Parts: sequence; C-alpha cells; structure tokens
Amino acid sequence: MFKASPNLFFLIALSISFSTHAESFGQSDEEALFGLYGDEEFISIATGVVQPVAKAPAVATVITAEDIQNMGAVDIDEALETVPGLHVTRDPFGYQPAYVFRGIYSKFNPQVLMLINGVPITNLFHGDRGLIWGGMPVHSVARIEVIRGPGSAVYGADAFAGTINVITKSYDDIDGTQAGVRLGSFDHKELWLLKKAEIGEGKLAVSLEFTQTDGQDEIIDSDGQTILDGAFGTNASLAPGEVNLSRENIDLRLDYEYDDWQFRAGLQRRSDFGNGAGIAEALDPHNRYLSERWNADINYTNDHAFDEWSFSAQLSYFDTSQEVEKDLIIFPPGVDLGGGVYPSGFIGNPEVYERHSRANATSIFTGFDRHTLRFGLGYYYGDLYKVKETKNFGIDPNTCTPELCDVLPPGADLIDVSDTPFVFLQEKTRINKYILIQDIWNVAADWEITAGIRSDDYSDFGRTHNPRVAVVWSVNHDLTAKVLYGKAFRSPSFTQTLAINNPSVLGNPDLDPEKMKSTELAFDYRPSPNVRYGLTFFHYEWEDIIQFVSDAGLRTKTAQNAGNQNGQGIEFESTWEPMYNLELQANYSVQTSDDKTDGGISAQAPQRQLFLSLLWKKSDNWQVYSQFNWVLDRRRISEDDRSVISDNKTVDLSIRRRRNGHPLTFAFSVKNLFNSDVREPSPWAFPAASIANDLPMAGRRILAEFEYQF
Repeated sequence: MFKASPNLFFLIALSISFSTHAESFGQSDEEALFGLYGDEEFISIATGVVQPVAKAPAVATVITAEDIQNMGAVDIDEALETVPGLHVTRDPFGYQPAYVFRGIYSKFNPQVLMLINGVPITNLFHGDRGLIWGGMPVHSVARIEVIRGPGSAVYGADAFAGTINVITKSYDDIDGTQAGVRLGSFDHKELWLLKKAEIGEGKLAVSLEFTQTDGQDEIIDSDGQTILDGAFGTNASLAPGEVNLSRENIDLRLDYEYDDWQFRAGLQRRSDFGNGAGIAEALDPHNRYLSERWNADINYTNDHAFDEWSFSAQLSYFDTSQEVEKDLIIFPPGVDLGGGVYPSGFIGNPEVYERHSRANATSIFTGFDRHTLRFGLGYYYGDLYKVKETKNFGIDPNTCTPELCDVLPPGADLIDVSDTPFVFLQEKTRINKYILIQDIWNVAADWEITAGIRSDDYSDFGRTHNPRVAVVWSVNHDLTAKVLYGKAFRSPSFTQTLAINNPSVLGNPDLDPEKMKSTELAFDYRPSPNVRYGLTFFHYEWEDIIQFVSDAGLRTKTAQNAGNQNGQGIEFESTWEPMYNLELQANYSVQTSDDKTDGGISAQAPQRQLFLSLLWKKSDNWQVYSQFNWVLDRRRISEDDRSVISDNKTVDLSIRRRRNGHPLTFAFSVKNLFNSDVREPSPWAFPAASIANDLPMAGRRILAEFEYQF
C-alpha cells in the first residue's frame, strides 16, 4: 500500500482552515445552488446524460475556455497538466505527449482515449492519437472534460486509464468575430480567427488557427549514435545538438446547427514536423513529417417527439495520415552498424494512411418511476488502407527470387518496398459492433445507483464485456460521496499484431486485449459557494499488459500479454475564493503502482504531484494568474542503473488586460518563469540509455498576445 505524505494532510488542514473564513451568509438557496452547479459544472462524458460534476458517477474534471484563457495556455497539454493525478510526459520522437493517469504509463500512451466532440481519434497503427500529433491549440476549445479511471462501459476500447473529451466552440460560444495573434520565444507565431453567423434558420461557427514555431533549443548531450560510435570507432553522432521540434500547424473547424441537426467538420494539418530527439534517439535535424487529419460528423437529437423517450444518432468519418516530407535519417551519415559505413545515413521512411467510419444510435427512456434507462448500439469500420516505405537497408525486392534475396549493402540508394512482402506493416481492417445498456436509478431522494454494461465484438480478437456500478450518496446539502467500480479494455494496436520485417520487434496476431478493474471512493464537499474540496481513493488491477518480449536465441522481440500492474493512491483537490476577486486552487496526488511481473515499483510515472494556482482580478480591466507545478518521485526500471530522475518544479505567470467595452485584449505570459532545468525520463535500452541525461524540456519562454473583437 502507499504511504500518504505528511504534506497531504498539511494541505487538507490548510484548505479547511481557509473555508472557516469564507463568506457564505445572506444567500438564497437558489443562489447557493447556482454557485455549486453553474454551467461549467455540468458534464455528460460520465454517462452520456448531462449531470452536475459533483453528482456524476465518475471522478471528473472540467476545464472551461475561461480557465484556459486565464492560465495563458498555448496547447491543451498545458491545461491537462492541471488535472489531479494526470502528468503530461514526453516521448523522444517528436516530444509527443503521453497522458499518465495514476501511474499508468506505456510508450505511445494507447491506454488513454481522446475524443473530439465525443468522437474517438484513436489510430490503428499505434493505438494512440497519431505519431504526428503535433499538439492542439486552444482558441477553438469550449471546454475539456476529463474522466480519471475506466470508461469502457460507455466508450468502449481504450477508455482505460482515463478519457479526455475536447469540445470545440459552436455558435453560442463565440462572441461576434474574434481575431488574434500571439508571438513568443523560439520564433513562436500564432494567428487565429473565430467567426459566427446566422444562415437562414441555422447557426454557423467557423474557426481557423495557424501555429508556426522553431521549437525549443535545449541540448541533447549524447544520443544513441554516441553509443554506436563508441562500439565501432566512428564519429557520426550529431550530439551535443538541439532537439528538432519545428512545427507548422493549421487547424480549421466548422460547426453548423439547424433545428435537431448538427454538422461538424475539421482539418488538423501538421507539416514541417521535426522528430524531437530522433526516431531511434539519435539526433536528426534533417527529417520532417507531415500529417493531415480530416474529420466530419453529423448528429441528430430529438428529445421532444415523445414524452418518455429521447433519441440521438451520429455518423462520423475520420481520415488520418503519417507522411514523410524529408527523409527520416534513423542514424546519421557515417554510421556503421557492423556491416560498413552508410555515407548518407541509415534511412527509413514509413508512411501509413487510415480511414475510420462510425455509426451509433442512443435512446433514453424515462417512463419508469425513478429510472433513466439508456440504450445504445454502434458500428465501427477502421481501415489501415495504405502502407508505404522507402529505405536504404534490408532486402531488395527488385532482385529477390524464391531461391535468394539480396540484402542492400551500406551506401545503397533508397528503394521502395511498398506493396511488397518486405514492407514494415501489413494493411488490414478492423470491425467492431457494440451494444450497451445503462440504468440511472434514483433509489431515494439522496441515493442514486448507476449500473451498465457494454459488449463489444471485434473482428480480430473477439468479444469483451465491460460493466460498471456506481453508488452516489448526497449525504447532505454540502457533501456527496461516491463508490465506483468499473472494468475496461484496451485493444491491441496494429503495430503489436501486424508488425513484420522489423529488425527488433515483431507483431503477434494472437494477442488478447489489456484489461483493467478499478475501484474508487470519492467525496465532494462544498461547505459554501466559494469553497470546494474533493478527495478520491483509488485502486486498480491492470492485467494482460502487452509488452515486447525477447525471443529465445534471437535478436528480435515479439508482442506478448506479459505484464501485470496494481496501483493505488489518493487525490485531493481544493478551490477557495476568499474574496470576490481572488481564487486559489490546489491539488495533490499520491500513487504507488507495483509491477507484478518483476515485483518492483512501476517506472516513469510520478508517485507524487502538487499543483497550486492563484487568480487575482485586480480590477475589471486587469487580472494576474500564476501556477506552480511540482512533479516528484519518478522511478526507473530495475535494470536502469542511472541516478534518480530529477523532480520538476515550474512556475508560470500570465497577465491579461481588457478594458470594459473596449474590443482589444492584451496578455503577457512567462512559462517556466525561473528557467528551471526540467527533464522527462528517457527510455532505457540494454546496455545503456541512448539519451543518458533524460529529455530536456523548454526553459523560460515569453509570449505576448493581442486579440481584437469585432
């Protein structure tokens, strides 16, 4: 079991002492309820039915557009880092984010389901949001809903460690026409335009966001090529050198509402995408990637045709690609891998193209006394329809015969192995059909039980059934208690089932999905409209973890259901408004997770996190926001003999000014105010870590923003 730090009890005591001085007199019941359950306090991600966060049968967090603006966030990752028990770590390739909930960490982060407007954006290739994710800007975001814990009973696959739903702005969320610019460190440039209009009886909202940056200039001291240089006597490494984090992003969204219908479409285009510390943790300043993600969905909702029934249906389409703009140099020119020198470098250019189509329908029935029944069914068709690859190593398909295949010698030109047996991944489709049922039962005025189950049938690995049960007790006007139990699953990615012709890892088509069982005890206490506390205890069992296991007598590793992990912890959060123009927030989380495979503590994830923020509205025109984030106690795997991972401490500051009645807003932000040396753990690989000194994060960054409202 975990040992709660004395600091946790100090924070709880401190927050309780704050509440004893909070003003709460002279308010009507209606005013008090509005303070508790304002618009920003409702959530639908927990059950598919809109409920107050405090009453929802889940441990949930809502981040509003106002919250995002107050903190001066540039990307949704900066907003998500404020959620209790959630840490945003980084992968060496492209510094892609991994959302680590409650100690659940793995490469590519497929255990977290991300939705945009309720539609999954999971890729088949790695089961994540896409290797060329490139972040998501925030100007078109209306709110972010986050569930900590399993959600497969509602959302199916990959709603495992947590679920993130990003809701974009519609007509009612935009005030006229808004145009803005943000400039900052590392040649960072942002432009955005939001516009709404009425077209006949319909309502249209359009947003366009453009981001361009050179990325941070932190230095990698030594890399994977440094190790190869030592082994083969070469001098090819580009380290010390800067990480490659250039970006050019275009985000375009359209939202049209008419009567009971809503149509949404979007494009997320990522180009000039640098690969961070390299695909093989060897610096590559040359490579650039491209990705285009197109989405469209049409939604119908009818809650007025029948007294006791409401209906909703959705059709959605998502098209995504991973393309190479400039050659991916896995190891730099001059590398020798034991068979000779590669004068142009060791080059491989993998590309994948996917289509995802979904159809689902939901009906809610309220005809039974004290019961709200929800029925749903859906169909998913995923198609990894194109795989392309050029490279200057491996087998040459042009000269290969049934009797003999030639291996390309070092220094050979690039060859195209697409549509041959020697490409790195097989093309394939995946079909899923599901049905779900859920009952919200108001047992008594103060008691509510939510129970449900979802059954999924997959074309490649069969059926899985995932139930949930939640008991919510309104102890009194101020206190809500919840007991939650749920099961979840994570479907194997196509890399884990279909990878071929890889010199190090191979897929396994016989994999089972990963499984999760979770139990939570949560309390929500609101002694007055300006004070709120949350306290959650959780325990989970993570089984059949998919890992690449060394093949006996070979240099390869094959995907197997080989791991098991148990975790438990506490999450505390508090919000206090001691006066009308001041708001303080704090959250503190403690978790321990045990790797049952080798008996050690699970690696990479923080065991403790502390977040503090202050929002001061000096006047109607000025406001100041500051936050402190402290990430502690991250362990390495047992084989990794490096020194302990340094704790991260960062302070951010944002100042915003907008005069009443004036259309111009100005904001100034400083990220990592004290220029702390912040690092995220780099992976271990036998016999040594390629990047020994971990991944350096950005130092101090300064940003200035101007927005004009027409």
